[in-house]
Amino acid sequence: MLDDVVDVLACPHCGLGLELAERGLRCAGGHVFDLARQGYASLLSGHPRAGAGDTAAMVAARAEFLAAGHYDPIADEVADAVAEVEPAPAHVVDIGAGTGYYLARVLDRVPGAGLALDVSKYAARRAARIHPRVGSVVADAWRALPVRSGSVSVLLNVFAPRNAAEMHRVLRPGGHLVVVTPNSGHLAELVTSLGLLNVDERKRERLDEQLSGLFEAVALRPREFTMSLGAGEVEAVVGMGPSAWHSAPEDMRARIAELPDPVRVSAAVTVSVYRRRS
Repeated sequence: MLDDVVDVLACPHCGLGLELAERGLRCAGGHVFDLARQGYASLLSGHPRAGAGDTAAMVAARAEFLAAGHYDPIADEVADAVAEVEPAPAHVVDIGAGTGYYLARVLDRVPGAGLALDVSKYAARRAARIHPRVGSVVADAWRALPVRSGSVSVLLNVFAPRNAAEMHRVLRPGGHLVVVTPNSGHLAELVTSLGLLNVDERKRERLDEQLSGLFEAVALRPREFTMSLGAGEVEAVVGMGPSAWHSAPEDMRARIAELPDPVRVSAAVTVSVYRRRS
């Protein structure tokens, strides 16, 4: 709920702290933000960028696929990583949280409150209901985050955009950033058969370059496993990712119908843990 995380929220217009008002949030500068009936608040500063954020269909596909447990090993690895470096975090913030699936798994393992940030209002609606200690806010990772400086114990960033300067600003000194990135073998069978977007082979190197100077790497936790997916589950995992923007659903459905049912699909990710540099 937002009352669990309001003490880390900041006004996107003036940067002042926010407090709960009768039906939303407000700052001392007079800016007021309504609370949606689904339980989330929008703290976007300006209009969202064109094409920013998952569509309702993408979010629905993500919720369906994750609810089936196919990515449970990734969620467990993220929760283990957080519990090892921050066993009692005050606040965990997930940037690009989607439905809040990974954040909820972390909060099942550690105390504290969680804040789900995502530019998609469809994702924010689901994240607002994912866990009793999660507050959900619409925000753009590429802009100033509506979060107070130095207020966060742990940041999560799972298959999501990274704004290194803003992540450094909101983390407390010595706080930790947990990043999940796909490896080159991730969904390899579907990439080959369905023509999905390839994973950048230099993704690990680019991540280190992006965070260099602001964060120091403290742990790398590779996680690989195999999933058995039916046609509907293949359609969901394709539909929830970036390839959904590049192919018509009916064309993709026809290609999926040509695959074995079920099909064995590889998952390969790295959970990277970083510490904030002073």
